[in-house]
Amino acid sequence: MSARASGPSVRRKRYTPPAAVIETTLGALVLGRRTMRSDKSTEQELDSTFAQSDRPIWCAGDTSLLSRKCVAIVGTRKVSPEGAARARRLAKELASTGVVVMSGLARGIDTEALTEAMEAGGSVVAVIGTPIDQAYPIENAALQETISERHLLISQFAPGKRTFPSHFPERNRLMATLSDATAIIEAGETSGTLHQAAECVRLGRWLFIAKSVMDDPTLEWPAKFKGYDTVRTLTHTSDLLSVLQS
Repeated sequence: MSARASGPSVRRKRYTPPAAVIETTLGALVLGRRTMRSDKSTEQELDSTFAQSDRPIWCAGDTSLLSRKCVAIVGTRKVSPEGAARARRLAKELASTGVVVMSGLARGIDTEALTEAMEAGGSVVAVIGTPIDQAYPIENAALQETISERHLLISQFAPGKRTFPSHFPERNRLMATLSDATAIIEAGETSGTLHQAAECVRLGRWLFIAKSVMDDPTLEWPAKFKGYDTVRTLTHTSDLLSVLQS
């Protein structure tokens, strides 16, 4: 049964952490696989991000997935039916081309994207805001277990440590670093996803914002990202694929 089909009566109450956990570093996961932008601020960006290349990272699963093109699909936990459908469609179409779908295993957009990509036969990477021996939300425990066994699960927080609210924005920033591009499907003014958007701009990563979000007159945040060379409006999956292939 997929995560979307799970109801209150069948939700998992326990999580079995992965038996095989790899302790590695940010540098080992990123250097040689993801590049930094090459403009005049390169030195500053290297100092602030890749100088942390010895930062420990914990993984379970297939780290070679990060050698492939990766797109993070992210957005609100309280997703609308239309937003959920857009996330599923994008994940399915990316997976069908061999692109790895990355997300954060939160409720809403994250769950929709990861589940659909897997159901389409694609590969996924989940970057979580808790240590790798914890699952949040608990209803995604089975999904998290499947990803750690068959795909790739990543955390920057040491096993056994407490989880703090600040860990989730940090999770979003890590996703921006690990992926080639981020696609924001639906997000309000206070969404943690905006931390990821800002990190994409800082690192020169591709940032795609769904047209429905760009055109929403009730939202002010999209305007803050217009004008950057690496920011695009997402209308079709082909918009995203075109930059990945360039």
